[in-house]
Amino acid sequence: EAIGVNFIDIYHRKGPYSQQLPFIPGMEASGMVEEVGKAVTEVRKGDRVAYAMQTGSYAEYTAVPSWKLASIPDNLDFRAACAAMLQGMTAHYLAVDTFPLKKGDTALVHAAAGGVGRLLVQIAKLRGAAVIGTVSNEDKATVAREAGADHVVIYTEQDFEKEVKKITNNGVDAVYDSVGKETFEKSLNCLKPRGCLALFGQSSGPVPLFDLGLLSKAGLFITRPSLSLYVTNRKELLQRTGDLFRWIESGALKLKTETFRLKDASKAHTALENRQTSGKLLLVP
Repeated sequence: EAIGVNFIDIYHRKGPYSQQLPFIPGMEASGMVEEVGKAVTEVRKGDRVAYAMQTGSYAEYTAVPSWKLASIPDNLDFRAACAAMLQGMTAHYLAVDTFPLKKGDTALVHAAAGGVGRLLVQIAKLRGAAVIGTVSNEDKATVAREAGADHVVIYTEQDFEKEVKKITNNGVDAVYDSVGKETFEKSLNCLKPRGCLALFGQSSGPVPLFDLGLLSKAGLFITRPSLSLYVTNRKELLQRTGDLFRWIESGALKLKTETFRLKDASKAHTALENRQTSGKLLLVP
């Protein structure tokens, strides 16, 4: 019924994350269960489900390991459920586990109007943290503010490192960085002593070689997490999707989506690569 478009699709297409050829792109979708294997107990034919972390979603049908399928609540539609999976679970593990935000913490979220960023801002606020978001223009600044960002920095007009230091006394507790090469060094400089940089993407390119000894000046932490390391079994999957679906149903977590036809997948990739989007991109067969 719906297919999620994510930066990992671009990495698969271009080669940074290599795939055995030929392959069908896409790591996320929602729809109806058509058939199940004989030993499957988690879902039944006719169930409404959503999944992530399984290549092949740019198609009408996909074979998915049953443990990866999350049942969609009756009050949630297919598009919302799809939009919540990969980016939603990414935002969830970052704020809940990678650096568990709590009341009194301050986080810097890059690309705060993007798919993960917008959800991450909202989850950070749900956990009581203050949020500084970076965006590329005023329209995206509006999106970030609507998501709950306490401060928004337009990085094309302002130096985000200088702005963060003006806003905070001694830096932020955590930086969530999906941009990579362009933001890495300044992201580190924004951290307070013993702060954590969670580098979970590289939309501007991979980070160059770095002397880890430089971290000792302020006792900083760097981690390069990925969703597959934080959803390793069905229990973790259901914990994350359970929170997300409940927050969406209650209105505590608001989704923003843009839709393309499946035949226009290349246009969706171009829009995402050129940072012309805000919120979640969906393909509709």
